Amino acid sequence: MVDNEIRGRLALITGASGGIGAACARDLFAQGAHLALTYASRRDPVDALIAELRAQDPARRLSAHQVDVASAEQIERVFVELAEAHGQAGPDILVSNAGYGKRIPHINDIPVDEFDFTITVNLRASFILAKLAVPHMQAAKWGRIIFVSSIAAIGGGINGCHYAASKAGLTGMMKNLAMKLAADGITVNDVAPAMIGDTGMIPDAKLLEGTPGDVRNIPVGRLGVPQECANVVTMFCRTGYMTGQSVLLAGGLR
Repeated sequence: MVDNEIRGRLALITGASGGIGAACARDLFAQGAHLALTYASRRDPVDALIAELRAQDPARRLSAHQVDVASAEQIERVFVELAEAHGQAGPDILVSNAGYGKRIPHINDIPVDEFDFTITVNLRASFILAKLAVPHMQAAKWGRIIFVSSIAAIGGGINGCHYAASKAGLTGMMKNLAMKLAADGITVNDVAPAMIGDTGMIPDAKLLEGTPGDVRNIPVGRLGVPQECANVVTMFCRTGYMTGQSVLLAGGLR
């Protein structure tokens, strides 16, 4: 039987204090999911989001977890907290959204430490999250893993090669895991956004003026919005026949 039901599933969403993560939380909550939301340092926005959602359905399980995704130990601690707050060893849905990107366009200006940290946050953390999430999904014979990649994975965007390498690695890992985990009922996909406004990386269009991401260079003539990323994430969750796919969400940019 085909089972694409989200209602009653537990979704772990990293980087949920705003932007894409918060939009995914609202969208999956609307589909009936329980939520475990992580933040790096800004707890107030996550608490406000939980209060907003709890007012809609007081019976739904909602939890907040502080984590620095550069730390394997802190990610492992989140899974201990999941068991305590939700009574299960891992999520049914993993949305690995927390990321980092310091805009340094030219390779000559990128310190080795900056390269290493970008890989740690954008790629290594998703590996650890997936490694910890997969056993529960395998036992349930159902799971959804969604990575938030970037147009940078195919060489585009406004950042440098350090960021591109981290996101290309994410897409490569996604495709490998999709093949390895499909028989366990687990799908693995990524959404690759570009020029999404109302986020920490791109608060508004003014920041992009004079860059390749300038709205004048975007065929649809505007920035994307976090809800449009959430639409793709929810589609992945509700479409178990789709796996191993990277969806470029870029307003026509290539």
